[in-house]
Amino acid sequence: MKVALRAASAALLVFVAAQVWLPPALAAEDMEATGKDLTLIFRSARKVISDNQDLINDASKGDKGLSAAAVIEQTKVNYQAAAGADLNLTDDGSPTAKARAALISAVQATMDEAQALINEQGKGFKGFLPAVFGGRVASNFSAAMAGTFAIKLTAPKAYVRNRANRPDEWEDKVIESMFKQPGYEKGKAYAEAVPVKGKAAYRYILPEYYGPSCLACHGDPKGEIDITGGKKEGAKLDELGGAISLIIYQ
Repeated sequence: MKVALRAASAALLVFVAAQVWLPPALAAEDMEATGKDLTLIFRSARKVISDNQDLINDASKGDKGLSAAAVIEQTKVNYQAAAGADLNLTDDGSPTAKARAALISAVQATMDEAQALINEQGKGFKGFLPAVFGGRVASNFSAAMAGTFAIKLTAPKAYVRNRANRPDEWEDKVIESMFKQPGYEKGKAYAEAVPVKGKAAYRYILPEYYGPSCLACHGDPKGEIDITGGKKEGAKLDELGGAISLIIYQ
């Protein structure tokens, strides 16, 4: 009788285990498209914060109109302008669809958390910079997709202010030996299948360059204290300033 019960219990455990849903692995041909899509969504969202820095830091205004919903809508506009297609948020059950939804949810959570700060009247500089926004979105997304996807902002070592954004060995190699080389095609992403901490993974990294709004904090004169309290790096317009790095675990 006990043997029969043990056998039945084992069978039940096998059945329950079989019901646990795990996301299917992405097909090799889909990985590059997914990398391109997710990094573009991330960039499109961060651009909203970059474009609205003056508004965010306007001490004379209370409600800035930058609710999570408003930022997501503008993210879609930025995405459409860059991709030439609408942002597809249809849930077809694929890993890519789930990752897209998680990234948008990360933007939602980040903006919801920041509303009191952004809308504080009488306070000028809020410290809610594109890099801060990007870091929080990356953290929220990576936590939600733990074990399947991870994203982060990084940069050449000389330009990293937040140690959490320091490039790992692979990112540093790509930045230094490819992105920073004169002959490398500007804006071209690089992708490679390479293990991460012993786990099979596909890595996708997209270079980013300093625009006019970036130079207020990162430009000349080098060493001068900027509005954030950091030292300006003396960066130049269109110089490589960072990268968006994505991991798709296999």
